[in-house]
Amino acid sequence: MKKLLALVVMLFFTATIPLLAENAPQSTVDPTQTGSIIVHIKDLRNLEGMLGVSLYASKKGFPDTPEISYSTLIKKITRTEDTVVFEKIPYGTYAISVLHDENSNGKMDKNWLGMPKEGCGISTNPKIGMGGPKFNDSVFTLNAKQMELTIGMRYLFKSKNP
Repeated sequence: MKKLLALVVMLFFTATIPLLAENAPQSTVDPTQTGSIIVHIKDLRNLEGMLGVSLYASKKGFPDTPEISYSTLIKKITRTEDTVVFEKIPYGTYAISVLHDENSNGKMDKNWLGMPKEGCGISTNPKIGMGGPKFNDSVFTLNAKQMELTIGMRYLFKSKNP
């Protein structure tokens, strides 16, 4: 009886796998081609500190571990709207996180509950619930020589020291 059950299960999965493959989304991305991602950042609340923009190629480390991101750009804030450009990025799926590091200490400051004290922004500007933004809700596909994104900054507290 156990052998018969195992055979039925094996036949079911063998027959189902080709159907799953047919229904899987087909990628039109060519990783041998590269493009630029122009990121417009808006709604910075002041000119204090640094702006850190990290590009992630997977959910690993997203959104707050720039050390393991695909690429990170850091710059002094000079305007309440700014732009950074990631160049020569292989076509593929990515997500971006932005940090307004108001005290220039190189990290996202959080309160005792783990909530960000400083401003942050995420590609696709998803709604963020408990536990922070999810990679799958923030992804976009680079499949052209140039693409532009606009990310709005969000601040949970009125001042940088809640």
